[in-house]
Amino acid sequence: MAAIAMNTTKKSPLLCLLCTFLTITTTVTSFEYQVGGAKGWVVPPSNDTRIYNDWASENRFLIGDTVILGFRYKKDSVMEVSMEDYKNCNSSHPSYFSNTGDTVYELDHSGPYYFISGVSGHCGKGQRMIIKVLTTDQDAGKGNGNGNGTAPPSSGGEADGHHKSGSAVTLPLGGVSSSIVAFGLAGLAAASMF
Repeated sequence: MAAIAMNTTKKSPLLCLLCTFLTITTTVTSFEYQVGGAKGWVVPPSNDTRIYNDWASENRFLIGDTVILGFRYKKDSVMEVSMEDYKNCNSSHPSYFSNTGDTVYELDHSGPYYFISGVSGHCGKGQRMIIKVLTTDQDAGKGNGNGNGTAPPSSGGEADGHHKSGSAVTLPLGGVSSSIVAFGLAGLAAASMF
């Protein structure tokens, strides 16, 4: 009977390590993206109407990431629309609408998301964006934009591109979390020897 109790006691650290490892790996993949940087969600200059789509194409969005669309213009809004409504800048049938000025939108499925401004004329001037969310399989081995597991630097610094959420551990899936995985597996192997 003493052997059974001793064996169970020695496996407790293994169970604890496994739970910690699973907790860490589930919070590693979420990023928060600031659309438009310090300027936010605004009508772009007439010579840069692709600014939001260019920005979105430089990032690798995954399920669970969030985009922040902030705007100061009191009469502006952001809408998620269908591909057809995006192409035609049609704001009459949005699947999502916000005019709060500080919109946080969670990307909860893979595939494209189509965003436009709900203010007449703004979409046609370039205040629209397509975000493509990858599945984990599509993103395997690609990191979050530049091949090393981190978001690519943006021209305007952290406020202009990717920054980490302050409410959760948000490490990229590349080098750092690979080290965590290797450490966790080594710990599991060592604990099982005892």
